[in-house]
Amino acid sequence: MRSGRGVTRRRALGIGGALGLVAATGLTSAAALARRPPATGAELRGAVPLRPPFQVPLPIPGVLKPVGTSGGVDRYEITQREASVEILPGVRTPMWTYDGTFPGPTIESRRGRPVTVSHRNELPVPTVVHLHGGRTPAGSDGYPTDLVLPAGRQETAMHMGHGSEHGMHDPRAVVTELTRDYAFPLDQRPTLLWYHDHRMDFTAPAIWRGLAGLHIVRDDAEDALGLPAGPRELPLMIADRAFAADGGLAYPALDPTLRVRPGVREPYLAGVLGDVILVNGAPWPVHEVDAARYRLRVLNGSNARHYELEAVTDDGRRLDLVQVGADQGLLAAPVTHKTLPIAPAERYDVVVDFSGVPIGGRVRVVNRLGSGRTRDVMAFRVARKVADDSRIPGTLSTDLPDWRRSDAVRVREFAFRAGRTHGGRGWLIGGLPFDPARTDVTARLGDVEVWRLIADVHHPVHLHLVGFRVLSRGGRPPLAHDAGLKDTVSLRPGEAVEIITRFDGYRGRYLFHCHNAEHEDMGMMANLEII
Repeated sequence: MRSGRGVTRRRALGIGGALGLVAATGLTSAAALARRPPATGAELRGAVPLRPPFQVPLPIPGVLKPVGTSGGVDRYEITQREASVEILPGVRTPMWTYDGTFPGPTIESRRGRPVTVSHRNELPVPTVVHLHGGRTPAGSDGYPTDLVLPAGRQETAMHMGHGSEHGMHDPRAVVTELTRDYAFPLDQRPTLLWYHDHRMDFTAPAIWRGLAGLHIVRDDAEDALGLPAGPRELPLMIADRAFAADGGLAYPALDPTLRVRPGVREPYLAGVLGDVILVNGAPWPVHEVDAARYRLRVLNGSNARHYELEAVTDDGRRLDLVQVGADQGLLAAPVTHKTLPIAPAERYDVVVDFSGVPIGGRVRVVNRLGSGRTRDVMAFRVARKVADDSRIPGTLSTDLPDWRRSDAVRVREFAFRAGRTHGGRGWLIGGLPFDPARTDVTARLGDVEVWRLIADVHHPVHLHLVGFRVLSRGGRPPLAHDAGLKDTVSLRPGEAVEIITRFDGYRGRYLFHCHNAEHEDMGMMANLEII
């Protein structure tokens, strides 16, 4: 595989005007950023000529087979390696991958049946794996300094993850060389999870280069509901990227080797947006469907781009998006939307009924927050009439927690704002940038707490280990899309959101952070100690 160095040098120099900067905003003031639309960040303009949308078939990521199933545990092996992947038709793109594909292979598991995934790092940098949304013991949660080093790279541990260029050191870091086994009990509600790199200071470029994949948890109760299944259940990882003239991925890293100096160039401090929308690693794909209900398991796998999705027929009709699940599994009852906002790392489980679309008709999934090419996401073409015995029950789940505000033993408040970090400008929680050696919050196992989260600009806030319920937005009731149990909540500019959760599961060190990946890398992360 070709080295990315030439690409990144050209990228840094902007040869041939390959990288036009759209709506470039520094962090001169949080107020200026707050006036921007939900696409917090600046868009990279790629240099590769792009084909019209809806030409490439939608890929479905392959399901990984276990290498062993003895002792009631499913064991998997994944190799993290460089690969040359065809993302744009006829163009090879060097990427960092799980098992050579983007997205990585999907893991399918059953509720309560433990899984062990052995990751082997053959990349040129340390890595960390986080199962996003997983109820995972701390030792396997993918803490940002618990590195897996490349072979023969012990000497790099100090400056590539025990701390960073800012001189931080983490005495609790657990570093291994070449391989690491991650143990996931999966004692949790059935849902769509995803796994991605979580290395301190370098999460954003690692995900951008390809380190992301899906993990689906199922159980018998959900299987019995009669929701669309088999080929009519589609996982959809939506992610934006930009491509340099030679087909490589453009990204404005200060250190293109991603070894020593974290961060991005000034115009992109608020987040990096691409000008190509990928679904399951394909640009603006099209999928042939029956005239029937389909279950769409949607993940926003973008670094910083927000979407507001709608499904529109060619004659302008909007199809209902019937939400049946959130980040942490099924809702109590379905919620019907015409449009659905989705922030980075959020997942929505929706059913769309194509039975009213004429055979040969097309349904486009549109991003109302996009402009130009980024307004299109993907399309469905309705191919044939079929019998459809799927259904959407009025009651989906009865096992949702019923925490009440009066159950909370404490209320905490956190401000997510731009500010000064050790290395310059960045993003802070409660006025502080991330420090792995500092405990920010200590919570007792089993306690119920209410957290009030306050934003300057858009911040999708993610809690590790636990799901939560949204109690209020701006002092008002939650919005329709806040239903169910979530692990990531989208704070809008100037907004205060209250969430309630119970810290159950496991003791140990966890995180909460903004899932705008550039914000996260530039300090917007904090430690949560469960005792």
